[in-house]
Amino acid sequence: MVSTTTFLFAALAAVVSAAPGCAPPVTFTLPKIGGGTELVAPAANLVLKKIAIGHGIQNYTCGTTTDDAKATGAVAVLYDATGLYPGTKKTGLKQREWDSAPSTLLWHSPLPLNKLVGSKYGADLANPFPDPAADLSCPGLPAAKYMGHHFFDSQGTPVFELPAVGLAAVVGKVDGITAPASADKGIIDTGAVAWLQLDDNLSGKSKGVTSVYRVVTAGGAAQPCSVAGAGVQSVPYATYYWFFG
Repeated sequence: MVSTTTFLFAALAAVVSAAPGCAPPVTFTLPKIGGGTELVAPAANLVLKKIAIGHGIQNYTCGTTTDDAKATGAVAVLYDATGLYPGTKKTGLKQREWDSAPSTLLWHSPLPLNKLVGSKYGADLANPFPDPAADLSCPGLPAAKYMGHHFFDSQGTPVFELPAVGLAAVVGKVDGITAPASADKGIIDTGAVAWLQLDDNLSGKSKGVTSVYRVVTAGGAAQPCSVAGAGVQSVPYATYYWFFG
């Protein structure tokens, strides 16, 4: 599984307050791959708003069997994992459980999407999200509250709508690094998608969020077009999204 080594951003770590005599505050630290290039730290003036665990699909297209698969967006349901962070009183997971949670979710919970008829993993992109939205229920993980959705709009822009916590993010990619070799390669054994930094695209549509980090990915990488064939392919994935604002 992913390395448990983490970076400590002292200037922008989000701290949960605690009364005198209680357990010490929890300091949240963004995961680090270790041993090489890392994502740039969030700006010093930002604080952690929420951590979500997301479960959904990465979509790709192949024009021909000799093409490289082209990423065409993602669809995922997000759940509030903030209270599961290690060290959180009563609800925090052990570090190894936290590190492996995306993999646990990927393998042990069905995709929380309206299925595309005739597709093994594809979602009905005209109506991908079940209504009413359900909270997370996955063997091996504690229950987690529904937070919102992740999708790409008609312009191909990544969007996070988090109505349960009053946040939203319309973003663009500013950085990406290859997932560690130890990352879960996913249900179809294609590999884990990259870790990303996504920043507000200045459209004025974000609400309370300036930067989003996708870390600890499991699955989601495309099959070669020579294997998948021409057309659309959807690959299940799970990950953490850290929201700073």
